[in-house]
Amino acid sequence: MSERPEAWPVLDHAELGPMLEYVNRVVQVAGKYSLDDPFEVGWGNIVLEVSPRGLRTPTFRRDGATFTVHYRLLDGDVVIETEGAARTLSLGRTSVADFYASFCEAASELGIPHPGSAQICEIPAAPPHFEDDRVERVWDAHSARLIWEAFDRAAGGLEAWQAPFLGHRPRVGVMWGGFDLSATRWRPKRTDPGPEGPPFMRNAQLHEYVSVGFSFDNTHGDGSSPLDIGMYAYIWPQPDGLTGRSWGVEGADWHPGLGLALLPWQNLRRLPDPHGAIVRFGDAVYEAAVQTAGWPDDLVEPRVDGWYMSEHQPSEHPEHVGHRG
Repeated sequence: MSERPEAWPVLDHAELGPMLEYVNRVVQVAGKYSLDDPFEVGWGNIVLEVSPRGLRTPTFRRDGATFTVHYRLLDGDVVIETEGAARTLSLGRTSVADFYASFCEAASELGIPHPGSAQICEIPAAPPHFEDDRVERVWDAHSARLIWEAFDRAAGGLEAWQAPFLGHRPRVGVMWGGFDLSATRWRPKRTDPGPEGPPFMRNAQLHEYVSVGFSFDNTHGDGSSPLDIGMYAYIWPQPDGLTGRSWGVEGADWHPGLGLALLPWQNLRRLPDPHGAIVRFGDAVYEAAVQTAGWPDDLVEPRVDGWYMSEHQPSEHPEHVGHRG
């Protein structure tokens, strides 16, 4: 079903910038717990769920405590919830350093160990540790809602794109370091990432993958030249033959200097069906991987559209109703 473009908000990086800097920092506090969970190929263990009110960690189990941390962007607070109790921390007006101190105090009260690291990651201009970031941050409810709405809309499209893939695919979610929404398809074919780059990146490049996502800041490698907010995609290792291809959606294009196919948000939101456009964009990227990098074309089932178990008897199967790609 088509959606009105007005349902997809206008996003201005200059307007959102202060809140993006703030939220990117504070979500890393609870995100650190995920580094000590069992490693999933491509860092699938670290992603944050896009929830109905913000961003939520996976369920963690540490030293007898079972807990989650919910960054409620629509409420301007953070809820730490265990099996026995919960604590709510305000994000209204504080520094990252003060938030980190409050978080650790609340965690101790709930019987939760402190995060294993206080390092701020993947933000070039940030201080090295949470305790060092003493800039006062003021919560902007309007910008926070726009950030959540963008993640929520993009997540719906990426989840629909991922659904028919038969291979390994971590859940769609926000990578708290780079603060981008990621949907990745993997195949068990080893690669050599080489000695360059940080360890987290080299670990992510141990196998071949196709990645489609959404970012507020698609930049050059040094982070100095922001491009349009929007969808991105790439194939690792990057094959030849990507220049001049169609990427399934009007306004999507290949940027060889970045090694990315990009679909700007301002183009996406104007389309009659932005949700479907994300699916078509992802399908075009995977088709490029099939045609240029030898990916198998039998890892994707036909997409079932319009058939839902709630509307049919348990004895009925999708093949009886028909597929629509």
